[in-house]
Amino acid sequence: MSIAPYPDWIRPPAGGYTAEDLDRLPDLPPHTELIDGSLIFVSPQTKFHVRVKRLLDRALEKAVPDGWEVWPEMAVTLDRRNRPEPDILVVHEDSDTGYRQTTFSVEHVLLAVEVVSDESRERDREVKPRKYAAAGIRYFWRVECDEGRPVVYTFELDPAANRYFPTGIHHKQLKVDQPFPVDIDLT
Repeated sequence: MSIAPYPDWIRPPAGGYTAEDLDRLPDLPPHTELIDGSLIFVSPQTKFHVRVKRLLDRALEKAVPDGWEVWPEMAVTLDRRNRPEPDILVVHEDSDTGYRQTTFSVEHVLLAVEVVSDESRERDREVKPRKYAAAGIRYFWRVECDEGRPVVYTFELDPAANRYFPTGIHHKQLKVDQPFPVDIDLT
């Protein structure tokens, strides 16, 4: 029995991978992210994760003002060594570079949403929010599972501190005025 050889990308280059590398590396698993120059592979999604993403995606599509678009599972290039893939992004319509586009520039992103999974807990709670804030993404929502129900934590960037501050914890209803009026039944 022979074992298939590892793909070349299994060994990172000196200094790690760059955001541009993600579009050139062959046969990467779907939804591979880049954090600090390292490839991050995501685990299979749970029903909770998929349901919450669908709920938020549909509701945001209805609420988003003219000139803005909602994109699930698209990457955002924060810098040369960081290209995460939030569960949902709200981006300016001017960010469109064509049908082969795989990532958005950070300056076009208004809101990043992460639905926390068991395997991504630390990244979604600590690493990604810190990086999104440093890159200047104005709004961030984190969704946690509480006995099968979503709880949405909303944050806004304080540009002077270059970090997020909480603006609310939403259990049964997500009702906010910023970044635009949204009213979502979470039950």
